[in-house]
Amino acid sequence: MDTVKNLICVTGNVEDVVFYNGENGYIVLNIDTGSEIIEAFGVMGDVREGEQLTMYGEYVTSPKYGKQFSVDIFERHIPTDLNMMKKYLSSGILAGVGNVLARKIVDAFGERTADILENDPISLSALKGVTPEKALLIGKEYQNISGVRKALTYFSKYSVQYVYISAAWKKYGSDLIRAVEGNPYLLCGWGIELPFEDADRIAEDLKFPKDSEERVSAAILHELKKAVNDGHTCLNETLLKTNVTTWLMTNENLFFSAEEYLLSNEDIAVYENSGDRYIFLSEFFRAESFISQKLCEMIKRSKNENTDYSEEISGVEWENGIEYDEVQKAAINGCMNSHIFIITGGPGTGKTTTLNAVIELCKKRNLKIKLAAPTGRAAKRIAELTNAPAQTIHRLLEADLSTGESVFRRNEDNPVSCDVLIIDEMSMVDELLFASLLRALKSSARLILVGDSDQLPSVSAGNVLRDMVGCGRVPKAELTKIFRQAAESLIVTNAHAIIKGEMPELNERKKDFFFMPSESEENTTSLVNALCSQRLPKSYGYDPIADIQVLCLSRMGTVGTMRLNAVLQNALNPPASDKREIKYMKTLFREGDKIMQNKNDYEVEWRRGNEKSRGVYNGDIGTIIEADRTNMRLLIDFDGRRAVYDGDMLKNIEHAFAMTVHKSQGSEYPAVVIPLPNGMEKLSYRNILYTAVTRAKSTLILIGTEKKISRMLKNDRRDERTSCLKQMIEDNFGQTEAV
Repeated sequence: MDTVKNLICVTGNVEDVVFYNGENGYIVLNIDTGSEIIEAFGVMGDVREGEQLTMYGEYVTSPKYGKQFSVDIFERHIPTDLNMMKKYLSSGILAGVGNVLARKIVDAFGERTADILENDPISLSALKGVTPEKALLIGKEYQNISGVRKALTYFSKYSVQYVYISAAWKKYGSDLIRAVEGNPYLLCGWGIELPFEDADRIAEDLKFPKDSEERVSAAILHELKKAVNDGHTCLNETLLKTNVTTWLMTNENLFFSAEEYLLSNEDIAVYENSGDRYIFLSEFFRAESFISQKLCEMIKRSKNENTDYSEEISGVEWENGIEYDEVQKAAINGCMNSHIFIITGGPGTGKTTTLNAVIELCKKRNLKIKLAAPTGRAAKRIAELTNAPAQTIHRLLEADLSTGESVFRRNEDNPVSCDVLIIDEMSMVDELLFASLLRALKSSARLILVGDSDQLPSVSAGNVLRDMVGCGRVPKAELTKIFRQAAESLIVTNAHAIIKGEMPELNERKKDFFFMPSESEENTTSLVNALCSQRLPKSYGYDPIADIQVLCLSRMGTVGTMRLNAVLQNALNPPASDKREIKYMKTLFREGDKIMQNKNDYEVEWRRGNEKSRGVYNGDIGTIIEADRTNMRLLIDFDGRRAVYDGDMLKNIEHAFAMTVHKSQGSEYPAVVIPLPNGMEKLSYRNILYTAVTRAKSTLILIGTEKKISRMLKNDRRDERTSCLKQMIEDNFGQTEAV
């Protein structure tokens, strides 16, 4: 045993496999080093008993499992010892090869066994019971396994994660290493998505030229993907060029050459807007183009429909004892006459009341209505407010889970069956999802979009609602009047003051909005802890986990979600002898913890009674019901849907005692606590505070300084995103009018 590059090297034979996760390659093994048996773990793929491993890593000590070896880099070797080779072949690694045939093969070919299997498998047909066809199948399978093993060993020295190696092997097979050595940047995209920095590190080791077109092309895609992760659908070409050439220290000619290659390969697309060129990843260009074209077609179909519904609206008023204002009446008329209509407005302005009137009028005409929202919580909320069934948009579109991607069974050829489709919390809907929604809409159907365009935009790329409202072409009604009952809520009136840039009322102690001054972030943390664990439950009877939600501007910092989740987990769900827990990476998950899904996962299987389906989506909230340390597995309940999480799936969940404001969109909580950091000026802007405040239903507590609130109100930059949707709508509208 020696130390290489500050890592300990251990060599030994695999005695047995303790645990293996086929999705992410994580494995726990007992290794015979010759002098002792050690337990090793890491991401090494489908290692089998009998294999020899050379592993680089470090020893760690687990409170439960004692001394273990954590593997960072490894090499896999075919067994040289004949008994180990028998054990290896008997492990089930080759279909059709069991204990008996494994012994026959090793006894017949001895030290030449590995060479025969890889290079001359037909020789196996000399053995009794092995046909030539079976011999070739065994050889083919062995060659494939040998190739995967070589790929894992090859990429191990670069610390490339198993998920990328697996994706690359599926694409290139036995040509993988040769393809990568010809162009390591193939790993950066095209279904593999290795981070550019990792591919660049491999390229440097391979002495790949830094001024290659392949490198610059990969850097362009990297910048566009990074922009998408930041919410943009495209980038100004000049900005993109500057970023790439400065970063890579290369020239403009090479940038334009790489750009031209990507254009010809349809990886990217260009759109000219007001004399500037904007560069898109192709899927976002297609989505933006389709949305603008479809909207203009829907607007055009609405032009000749101008029925006056005043009498029927009066009838609804009389039946329900309601009086609509003129803007609401215009909105109801607009929804009934238009193929596309937007109802937007802040809290307390009567969006739901207006929508309920539309639903009643549609029912009187026997129109088939469907109601949907971006998240399960938002769908549940609008169903309660309208007394009409609602579902998530993904369920409405029938997400096809067989591909693991956002593919929907409902589309142009198989549209959603309804006459009127209503989408609530439209500010949360991203561009790709909205394009899919429009594709699944029948040409005769009406689409009603409800939301608050002052809210934060979708977590994923695009700013669809604000772009549609801002373009001035899509029929809409903007509700601004705060109705009397809502005006009694300081949460509502302060929210409207905030979005106007006015200082909210902070000194009123008899209503539902409370301000708690705090100069230091440590004091703010203590206040959050006390409010959630003691003061709010004692004063209002709130369940500290189910009813109270802490909303933060960021994940990072003293009053960010990562720190506060650790504090609140300890306070609200402390360790106990009857609560099992597991540790994944650096996160401790405990039975009873409140958790949140942090990305769409179409493959997660769940059950609710006799119902069985798949799919858990970004922002879904759940509770850990069971924790199985032996199998690194959790059973999580998402509002009655129970799903098993293990292995790599665990990276897709995080604690949700505290969450970011962005993640809270579409949800409403009985009590909300908002701790404001002293710094983080880039995240301290007006509509993030507005969005946070409007998440509270009954009680809102804001912690920080008046100076901080004042700075946030003055910062009206919003969450600006680069998009060409408004201009595309205008361009398509002009073409439609010309026709």
